[in-house]
Amino acid sequence: MGDPVDGNVLDGIAQEVDIETGEVLFEWHSLEHVGLDESYTKPYDYFHINSIEVYDRDHLLISSRTTSTVYKVDRKTGEVVWRLGGKKSDFEMDQGTRTTLQHDARRHPDGTITIFDNGNVNIVEQSRGIAVEINEDKMSASLAREYTHPDKLLSDTQGSVQVLPNGNVFVGWGSAPYFSEFSRDGKLLFNATFPTESETYRAFRFPWSGQPADAPAIVAELGADDEVTLYASWNGATEVATWQVLAGAGPDELEPLGTAPRKGFETVITLRTTEPYVGLEAMTGSGKVFGTTRAIKL
Repeated sequence: MGDPVDGNVLDGIAQEVDIETGEVLFEWHSLEHVGLDESYTKPYDYFHINSIEVYDRDHLLISSRTTSTVYKVDRKTGEVVWRLGGKKSDFEMDQGTRTTLQHDARRHPDGTITIFDNGNVNIVEQSRGIAVEINEDKMSASLAREYTHPDKLLSDTQGSVQVLPNGNVFVGWGSAPYFSEFSRDGKLLFNATFPTESETYRAFRFPWSGQPADAPAIVAELGADDEVTLYASWNGATEVATWQVLAGAGPDELEPLGTAPRKGFETVITLRTTEPYVGLEAMTGSGKVFGTTRAIKL
C-alpha cells in the first residue's frame, strides 16, 4: 500500500469483561484475523472499530469503519465467520446494501441488520440509515428498508440507527447536527437539530421522567381588588400535570385554594384571595403532590 514495512498500525480490539471482577473473558484482535489489504485507508488506522453487538450466544457483530465491512466473529475462537460488505464480502450484495465508512451495525429479532451508512463524501449525495436482510444459507444480502433525510444530509463521521418498540426508526446523523424519527416505511415523522457545531456519536430516543432536585419556582404579582397573578415553573420536571394553589395567614398555614392545568414551561394563574401568603404544589396526572414551592408573602 506504499507504506514502510516497519510502519505503525493501530490494532482493533474487542473485549468481554466481567463487570463485577474486572476479568477479561474474551479478547479479539483485528490484526490476528483481518489483513491490512482489506482496508481502504493507509494502514495506520486500518480497522477502526465503531460498534460491537452480541449477534447470538456464540457470535459477535463488529463494524469496521475503514474496511467498510461488518464482521460476524466467533465468540470463542475469534475467527471471522463472514464479512458483510467491503473488499472481501462473503455475501452476494444486492443493490443498496453496500456501505462506506459505516457505523452502528445492530442485529434485530427479525434477522435484519441496521447500519448507519455514512457514505463516501466524494461520491454519494447523502448518508442514510438502512436495514439489510441477510440469508446465511444462500449468503445473500438485500436492502429491506432505507432512511434518508429530505435535506440530503451527508455525515462523514459518526451516526446511529435505533429501531423503536413501535417499529419506528430513530436516526442520529453524526457530524451533521440532526436527529430524526421515521415510520417503519420511511416517512419522516420528527426532525430536530442542534446548534451548528454540535455532533452526536449516537442518538437515542427513550422514555424519560425528570424530577429536579430543586423546588418549583413561584413568582406573584398583586393587583387591584385582591387579584393575584402567579407564575409557576419547574425546569426539567416532566410529570407536572396540574398546579395546586395554596393560600393562608402564614407560611405554615397554607390550604388548597384551587387548581390550574400546567401550560408549557411557565403557567400563569390568576385568582383572588385576601390571604397574605401563597404557594403552589406540583401534581401528577393522578393527583399526587411531588413538589412544593416556597411560601411567599404578597
